[in-house]
Amino acid sequence: MEKSRRSFFKKGLAGAILLGTASMAKAGLPDPVKPKAAKAVNPFHLGMAGYTFVNFDLETTLKTLQRLDIHYLCIKDFHLPLDSTDEQIKAFHDKCASYGVTGYAVGPIYMKSEAEIDRGFEYAKRVGVKTIVGVPNYELLPYVDKKVKEYDFNYAIHLHGPDIKTYPDATDVWEHTKDLDRRIGMCLDVGHDLRNGCDPVADLKKYHTRVFDMHIKDVTDSSKAGRGIEIGRGKIDFPALIRMMREVNYTGMCSLEFEKDMKDPFLGIAESIGYFKAVCDMA
Repeated sequence: MEKSRRSFFKKGLAGAILLGTASMAKAGLPDPVKPKAAKAVNPFHLGMAGYTFVNFDLETTLKTLQRLDIHYLCIKDFHLPLDSTDEQIKAFHDKCASYGVTGYAVGPIYMKSEAEIDRGFEYAKRVGVKTIVGVPNYELLPYVDKKVKEYDFNYAIHLHGPDIKTYPDATDVWEHTKDLDRRIGMCLDVGHDLRNGCDPVADLKKYHTRVFDMHIKDVTDSSKAGRGIEIGRGKIDFPALIRMMREVNYTGMCSLEFEKDMKDPFLGIAESIGYFKAVCDMA
């Protein structure tokens, strides 16, 4: 009996030692690495609004886009003037291509007469893009309708929040264009839409069939007092916006238009792009 007891305790002690050794060994090893979930496939593309670089030349703009791994630019006329020659336009595209960047649209271009509309459409044709981001006077919309039919372009009206009377938000653009050619719609500037007291996520859902371009930015408040700030620090719900773009299958561009510290915007641009890309991976 005593021998059996001693045998039992010896076996028990050995088992405990073995268990303890195994636990210690396990504690010294890292947990198995879990594979990341597959990233969502986004139907949209990330780009840059040329106005972000109003204080900088094309070379600086393209170097910045290259470092950010951004390949699309909405062309502003301070980088490629409206009266550019064909040779200048070719040189512009060649320079963009050398940095892996494509100019996908022109604008915003403000149009206050039929002559300015003619000039804008012919400029876009010579540049070789199919989208104009424009701001025409209300009374000129029938003429824009005529030109869209003639050129087969998408015409995206840029909304500007409460700062100017024309096109303050997405609903205003919709109401003025819903009965026009289906190629006339909006450049949904989510920051200005919010500053006019609207919900850009809900507006994207309502009007997505007429959203041909998007300017993404964050703002400090949902009122006229709201000012530009790095994406992720302001009032816009970017995870919800990204989910909505996927839900409505928005296949256009989301171009950052950074309007803070415009004489030295580079850190803010990098933070905004980094945040947006991270949210795209997680949302």
